[in-house]
Amino acid sequence: MFTGIITDLGRVKTIEKNGDTRFEFETAYDLNTVDIGASIACNGACMTVIEKGTNWFAITASAESVSKTTMGSWTVDMPVNFERACKVGDELGGHIVSGHVDGVAEIIAIEPEGDSHRFKFKAPKELKNFIAPKGSVTLNGVSLTVNEVEDDIFGINIIPHTLQVTTFGKSKVGDFVNLEIDMLARYVARLLEKDD
Repeated sequence: MFTGIITDLGRVKTIEKNGDTRFEFETAYDLNTVDIGASIACNGACMTVIEKGTNWFAITASAESVSKTTMGSWTVDMPVNFERACKVGDELGGHIVSGHVDGVAEIIAIEPEGDSHRFKFKAPKELKNFIAPKGSVTLNGVSLTVNEVEDDIFGINIIPHTLQVTTFGKSKVGDFVNLEIDMLARYVARLLEKDD
């Protein structure tokens, strides 16, 4: 489990595509405190550390992960948001995040608003009903509050601190981001489904 509070802005070091895709990432994490088999959210996708060095770790992404996330378009040197898995007793500064990406959203507008920036995103049609004003979403692993929703378009205000310490500082219109809907919304929707 995660909280959507990014604790390192790293970068893609290498990509190897075989049966699955292996990514190596540069990180500022103290890798002596990261076990092989640990979970790290990489732009919001929960991945397993399979190898590590002094300032890097590696993961293997299955075809399923690559097809359901933005991972298929990742390139060497691109920035990646990282968050280590929560420990019991950790502060929950964002919201409860599973690291299971539900779909990919597109950035369709970025406008200055005071010192912050208002981002507008287009959600996949099948996920639009899970996004509500003042609700939570996770975008590229970042816990964010939804400001407004109109059909499949939703807006989010991103403050200067978040722009500085996440990939959103380099985002542009047309970019795609990993979207995880709020876990509570997912379960409420499931409970409301009618039996056939």
